[in-house]
Amino acid sequence: MEKSFEYEQLWRFTKKVFASIGSGEEHAALAATGLLRADLRGIDSHGIARLTGYVRLWDAGRANTRPDIKLVHETPSTGVVDGDKGLGLVVAPFAMDLAIGKAKNVGSGWIAVRNSNHFGIAAQHAMKALDEEMIGIVMTNASALVSPTFSIERLLGTNPICVAIPAGNEPPFVADMATTTAANGKLEILQRKNQEAPQGWIQDKEGKISTNPHELKSGGALLPLGGDFEHGSHKGYALGAIVDIFSGVLSGANYGPWVPPFPAFIPVPENMPGKGIGHFFGAMRIDAFRESYAFKKDMDQWLKRFRNANPVKGFEKVLVPGDPERFMETDRMKNGIPLMGSVVDELNKLADRFKIPAPGL
Repeated sequence: MEKSFEYEQLWRFTKKVFASIGSGEEHAALAATGLLRADLRGIDSHGIARLTGYVRLWDAGRANTRPDIKLVHETPSTGVVDGDKGLGLVVAPFAMDLAIGKAKNVGSGWIAVRNSNHFGIAAQHAMKALDEEMIGIVMTNASALVSPTFSIERLLGTNPICVAIPAGNEPPFVADMATTTAANGKLEILQRKNQEAPQGWIQDKEGKISTNPHELKSGGALLPLGGDFEHGSHKGYALGAIVDIFSGVLSGANYGPWVPPFPAFIPVPENMPGKGIGHFFGAMRIDAFRESYAFKKDMDQWLKRFRNANPVKGFEKVLVPGDPERFMETDRMKNGIPLMGSVVDELNKLADRFKIPAPGL
């Protein structure tokens, strides 16, 4: 059973939880905003349902809520940030701001991050570039739940990529996607709803396609974007590998099967080669390529043309990446964010633990 909550209710509660585990005022607000943006945009798998997971990371000593985030290496256009085991929800905005600052100075900025944790949805960080008339590019690696094409080993994460592109009068282009057929969080939602997974999302421990959303607990794996070789899973595998190399190998973070898992109850891999989870951030100034007004004029035309494309029978209209999330954000700010009963129960337990009012009270 679902119950809807106002954004502000959930934001205040989430901020208090982060403050209760040691985050300062600014960082608690930043983390709450980043986490709740996922719920607003309809990415429920990455929103407040993960709040308990962040607390467990802190309990296990794997998340530092008072991090000393540092730029440890830089050139005029590039840099490496050490997140000091901080919450990715806090480390990521710091790094994206650095990328934007470098882009202001030299046209583009690129920041690789090591020693971080899960940072919520990539769009929250990539979209920071839009207000600066820049293109934002964000990616992150994640713990190994994905088998490369033709493998039964779990060697890659869901490894999302987001590209946010500004326009003039039209809403922006925002492509935010996992490099798997489905993100792990969607399996978690199916588990809560007691529903089967679609074909092509997961395989069992022997490499056979499965519809059991609990398959990962039995040695199965998520599948790269495409699902199988005949449908292009080797391309999804390649995209996930690119994200892993940019985020992990380039920054000095962990990569491949050594990326630490988000669930705190799962042991971290042995002999990890790097530090924490890795991210990669880019910002490109539009006027480093051409006049901003001319680009935005053409971008408006591009967006209008695609949004007005003739839809196939049974569909009302064609959408541009970012449109569904934008519509959802407008609706949920007005009508509230629906949460499943199991998620509400977890939030109530946090409220009891930290002696703070539960959401809605």
